[in-house]
Amino acid sequence: MNSISKNFAEHQRTISLVQEQCAKDISNISDLMVAVLKHGGTIYWCGNGGSAADSQHLAAELVGRFKSDRRALRSVALSTDSSVLTCVANDYSFDAIFARQIEAVGRSGDLLVGISTSGNSKNVLHALQTAKSLGLHTVGMLGKDGGKAKSQVDHAIVIPSSTTARIQEAHILIGHCFCDLIEEGLGLA
Repeated sequence: MNSISKNFAEHQRTISLVQEQCAKDISNISDLMVAVLKHGGTIYWCGNGGSAADSQHLAAELVGRFKSDRRALRSVALSTDSSVLTCVANDYSFDAIFARQIEAVGRSGDLLVGISTSGNSKNVLHALQTAKSLGLHTVGMLGKDGGKAKSQVDHAIVIPSSTTARIQEAHILIGHCFCDLIEEGLGLA
């Protein structure tokens, strides 16, 4: 029971800090996401492991539905096409798997969200660099000290924790906040 209590207490502390420190950033990024979608842009997501799963989850919330039936919203997780991922990893390198996709489909005015608990995932960093060079907006959902990504993105949300599980829990909560605020901002909720 001590481990359970400890995990819940750490989660609650982390989420309280995120609410105090990041609420304004969450609101501002949501406004940017709404503007991107209003202008026919696409929100892309990328990350590795649990962050890849979060990318897919959040893209699905926008393409499918979050709170209510509504039109589909342009959103793509870059971790889902196994043929592209394995082709690029084999022919170039694993570090290029997301950047190459952004180069292929990203357009100026779109938005890329890079999710990395450390902020140092090379393939996420390369994707963010490629996105910026093509005129995409960039957002980092990060943890720990934000890593290298913190200084490379237009907007960073850094979860004040060094525990991967707590960072991931906060990322998905923030992602759900984005979905909620996007539906509200587009008048779809």
